[in-house]
Amino acid sequence: MTDTIVWSMTATFFPPGPARTADPLLPMMSDQAELADRTRTIDPELIAAIKGSDLMKLAATAGIGGVEASILQIGRELEAVAANCTSTAWTLWNHLSVFHLFAGTLGPDHVGLLTDIVDGGQWVCFPAGAGSGVRGVVDGEDVRITGRGSFGSGGRYADWAGTAFSMCDDDGRRREPMDIRFSIVAIDGEGVKIDPTWDGSAVRASATDDIHYTDVAIPLDRCVRWYGANRAESLRELPVVAPRYREDWVGLSDIWLGWMGVGLVKAALQETVESVRDRRSIMGKAMVTRPTVQVNLGNAAALVAAAEATVESACREVDRRLDLERVPDEADYLRQMALATSALDQLEQAMGLILRSLGGNGLREGGSFERRWRDFQAMPLHINAHRDRVHHQLGRFVLGEELEPF
Repeated sequence: MTDTIVWSMTATFFPPGPARTADPLLPMMSDQAELADRTRTIDPELIAAIKGSDLMKLAATAGIGGVEASILQIGRELEAVAANCTSTAWTLWNHLSVFHLFAGTLGPDHVGLLTDIVDGGQWVCFPAGAGSGVRGVVDGEDVRITGRGSFGSGGRYADWAGTAFSMCDDDGRRREPMDIRFSIVAIDGEGVKIDPTWDGSAVRASATDDIHYTDVAIPLDRCVRWYGANRAESLRELPVVAPRYREDWVGLSDIWLGWMGVGLVKAALQETVESVRDRRSIMGKAMVTRPTVQVNLGNAAALVAAAEATVESACREVDRRLDLERVPDEADYLRQMALATSALDQLEQAMGLILRSLGGNGLREGGSFERRWRDFQAMPLHINAHRDRVHHQLGRFVLGEELEPF
């Protein structure tokens, strides 16, 4: 089982963390990982098992029926899941991140709905990426929405989809000034269709598909203001379900993404170490005696350790703030993103060194490296943690310039 190998690797250098909620499910995740990658679908039995576990409740506070796990614990859970099946980790990461967003955005007026979602072990997703466009028209006590939400990771496994939409008049013209609302829609509701558009090279079973809405009715009282670009600033002042939800979901998603990268690269490193032990290079020389192999894998191990320390530090900063119920500021938010991007940079370097050590013959002999390599590419490319966006914003901040909307 992949996870057992990862956490036993040179235990004094990568010591095992505390027990995890995910531990009982890790063998099942590992066993189906390659099949999920080939078929682009996570094992339905695994999805059911996850929904029946407390993994679904980690990001929910006790007041709405959740586990209220620390930010660090959630990161370590995702690290372990990603070591076994990155597609599974990706969809779970999306659920936990966007549930945090939903709880903050829907607020205290919707505690009952949030509690029902948590108690029911229900999955949430948020198709609102590039190319999305949804419009809503008031119809009595409802709002009827039509349009498309893109990049809905986990949509096929989910029960609810979040949607942000422009309010329009009866003739379909967008209201001016722009009036953007947010709500959640039952995936199995009338007029909701998942279009299996995801054909990416990485996290193939993440079901990052489009969701189409055709005249879908949402209760008007479930449609709240959508603050979009200034959501982090707004949540510092608006009423919230719990102080935890004043933290911005993008920053949290970034440091949890960093933890997934740590788990994936640790697994790739361990598999390479195990394979190199018994391999011979040209002219029969044992690979473990090659100085460059030793240097490259030692360097990779150092980079992984540094990345792990970075995301752990980021999580502890947030957890200390939550313990004190201190409202985060812009610098706190930017630090989360910056530390995550730095960790992903280190992990990307480590993956390159592992690939160099494996060489063409190592890839030819099989193993899971190529799948892990593909899966890793999705992490620094995700818009939340994309280094170009993050470093641009951080640069404007340290120069005293007004930040861009996102």
